[in-house]
Amino acid sequence: MTPLDLLWLFFIVSSLQPLLQQRYLASQRTYALRALQKQRGSRVVTLIHRREGLSILGIPFGAYIDIEDSEALIRVIEMTDKETPIDLILHTPGGLVLAAEQIATALAEHPGPVTVFVPHYAMSGGTLIAMAADQIVLAPSAVLGPVDPQLGEYPAASIIAAVERKDVNELDDKTLILSDIARKAQVQVHDFVSELLAKQLATEHASELAKMLSDGRWTHDFPIDAKRAQSIGLKVTTDMPDLVRKLMRLYPQPRGRRPSVEYLPGRYAAPERGRRRVLGEKS
Repeated sequence: MTPLDLLWLFFIVSSLQPLLQQRYLASQRTYALRALQKQRGSRVVTLIHRREGLSILGIPFGAYIDIEDSEALIRVIEMTDKETPIDLILHTPGGLVLAAEQIATALAEHPGPVTVFVPHYAMSGGTLIAMAADQIVLAPSAVLGPVDPQLGEYPAASIIAAVERKDVNELDDKTLILSDIARKAQVQVHDFVSELLAKQLATEHASELAKMLSDGRWTHDFPIDAKRAQSIGLKVTTDMPDLVRKLMRLYPQPRGRRPSVEYLPGRYAAPERGRRRVLGEKS
């Protein structure tokens, strides 16, 4: 074999490596989903978005909830027996309100128990979907977020507030139209969330909680952890199964460099105190 042949072989192997790695990950995910379904006795579905980027006061999306997601998830829900529990593993920065509402409605109407697992975060439309579940399971450090509507790059609540502070004669027609749309968007989201929560909470409490999450009192990326979620009335626990954590490792964030976080895999317990050598102790 000549050096040129070796070079061609190297290029062929290099080009096939990503494909083989992707297929290996896909087979590992299938195995993990089957193991989780067997353990839980449920239909397990994932809605996991990577390649996303978070900003301080808003969420620009690289991957987000879209109509294809809603079509696929609704098909899965409709293909699941009515009494079979559904477990949805959710990791998303949010996305299209229409798609999120379609998914949430389908989950809410499923007769069997619905559980949503959030290993890291489910913001905006992700929170909307989570609230359709009978039970939300957050990892101890995982968060949900407000569901206040966004119009382009601005929160609907901020558009309304800006218009209210100015003389209407100083505003152009486009700004006034945006303000009108913003008010309608707030009402629509509030009413949808109220209806979603009404199956779990008293009507008055459901409406109050819907207002809290949709009126823009917080920035759109405000983190709602398990403790805060429980305090405002959401049915949240932190009993995250280890198999869900293991499954998330099979959805790596694509990067062209070394990992930022490195550790030895598996659980770790510190050695017993009596077995640890104290610094400076003589052997």
